Order: sequence, then C-alpha cells, then structure tokens
Amino acid sequence: MNLEDIKLTQYSHGAGCGCKISPAILDKILHSTNPAIPDSRLLVGNDKRDDAAVLDLGNGTALISTTDFFMPIVDDAFDFGRIAAANAISDVYAMGGKPVLAIAILGWPIEKLAPEVASRVLEGARSICAEAEITLAGGHSIDCPEPVFGLSVNGIINIPQLKQNSTALEGCRLYLTKALGVGILSTAQKRGILRAEDAAIALKSMVMLNKAGALFAQIESVKAMTDVTGFGLLGHLTEMCLGSGLSAVIEFDKVPVISSIPHYLAQECYPGGTQRNWKSYGDKIGPVSEQQKFILADPQTSGGLLVAVTEEGSTSFEQLLKEQGLPAISFGRLTAQNGDQLIQVI
Repeated sequence: MNLEDIKLTQYSHGAGCGCKISPAILDKILHSTNPAIPDSRLLVGNDKRDDAAVLDLGNGTALISTTDFFMPIVDDAFDFGRIAAANAISDVYAMGGKPVLAIAILGWPIEKLAPEVASRVLEGARSICAEAEITLAGGHSIDCPEPVFGLSVNGIINIPQLKQNSTALEGCRLYLTKALGVGILSTAQKRGILRAEDAAIALKSMVMLNKAGALFAQIESVKAMTDVTGFGLLGHLTEMCLGSGLSAVIEFDKVPVISSIPHYLAQECYPGGTQRNWKSYGDKIGPVSEQQKFILADPQTSGGLLVAVTEEGSTSFEQLLKEQGLPAISFGRLTAQNGDQLIQVI
C-alpha cells in the first residue's frame, strides 16, 4: 500500500472547521431549561461562547480545557494530523495560556482506510505537539464511517493574564494574525482546481501555531482575544461584539486576505459553510458585496488570532506583530453598540 495514493478528503462529506455546526443551530443545541450546576471555580463556561473552559485552581493560576476535532481538510494523512493538532492547541493560545498536555480523539473507518494511514495522522499531530512543547499522552478511538481526528488540550494561565472574547472595550483596534481564505482554498482542492502554490500557502497557514497568544497575554493593552475558525471572521467578531456589548467597523481593504482568493471566487469556489454562517448572523451585518461576504464569512481552519487592543497600546502592539512576522495592520475598530447592526463593513 502506498500511503501517498490515499486521498483523505474523498472519505468525508466536509472539511476541517467547515464541518462545524452553524452558530444558529448551535444556539438551539446549547439551549437548556435546566440550569447548570453552579461552580464558583468556573471562570469561563459555555455561556460565554469563548474558546475554552477555564477553572480557577485556587493558587493564582487557572486550568484551560478545550477540545476540537474535524474531518480531513487535506489529502495527506501526516498533514491532516498537523492541522488538526495546531487547530486544537490554538484554543489555549487564544485565551493567553500555555498548553501543557494533549489527548487524541480518533474516529476511523477501519473497513475503508488502513491503520497505517491513521498512524500517519497521529505522527503529524505528535510533530505539532512537540513544536508546542507538550506531550500527546494518550486518547480514545472508535470505528467511524468517516475519518475524524482532533485533540483535547489542557493549558495553564495566570488568572490576571486571562484573555476572553467578551472583555473588549470601546475604541479598541482590531488585528488578525493570519490571512483569510483557507476555506476557499480547501474547497478548490476538493474540486480539483487548487494550484500547487496555493496549496502550499494554505498548508503553511494551517500548521502554524498561534504561539503569539501567550505573548499577547502579558500585554495590558490587549483587552480581548479569540481565534478565527469555522464561523469566519464575521462570526467570531460578532461573538466578541455581543459578549462585550459593542459594535465594530471593518475596513475591508485592510483585512489580511490570501492574494489568490479572487481567482477562485471568480470560479464561484467557496465552501457551503459560508452560506450557513451567513444565514446564522447575516442579519447583524451591514451591507456587503458578494465578494466581501465570501471572504469575511469564509470558515477558517486553524485560523489566526482576532485581537482587540486599546488605541494607546496599538503602536507597541504593531511593533510586536512585526517582530513575530505577523500582519501588523489594524483592519477595524470597536465602537459603541449600534442597534441590531453589530458590524459595518466600509
């Protein structure tokens, strides 16, 4: 068996974070008439729509706990493992934490795909865990109709440095640490029209760890943070606005976007998750063009960090971004809440 001949995306109906259940349906799933058992140690739960749960350990630090998994977004098994691992670990970085331990989650169609292919997925995940300086310590596996892989990750944070998506302030500048468009490129791959150079760009983006989040946690002027994944930039910014009681203005020309994206949009190449996203929160967004919608609502897999920084701290923050080799241009700002229209695109 030649592992290079295996095309993992042929075995799944979705791809990466584009598989995520839409925000509107997720709200229905999470709705419950039974109140959660109160726990004074729980600093962040699912009521905050944040990236991870956070538990006060009672010694000035807190435990960050998260899980993330999805179906293949690339054909190569090793790369699939790398992307899934980087995506899961990102939730810890998005809250400013330091990851400390990972556990694997594997669903595998054992009658369709050889165990050697799953082994390559795990090898890819281990390589990213090693880069994050953590151990992939174990996990759980099941026989599953489609290949599924991800991690459960724990991290540690000094409580005063904890960053949430609901703590932004009016006047904060907005930054995004990775360019948008990997959902569009992933769809192009499934259609067989992805150019080799663009495949390399997408892979490089998705396997890059958001380690900078741990640095941002130490900066007082960083007031809120989250990572941009399956709900697209507009979806995760909407959550930040709702949680913080604010609205936002986006300067579209300043949003970091992979340069080749217009080439694929001209061929009407975009994931189905984009339309699901738009149906969930489009009523909260001001007028946009079709191209703007397909880019700003594009589901990202292992996307960048969305960071809200005070105006006073923006200059030094941009210098740090440059030092880290990250996009260093603010693409928007947070404003006083403006009725039901939370986000305006100009």
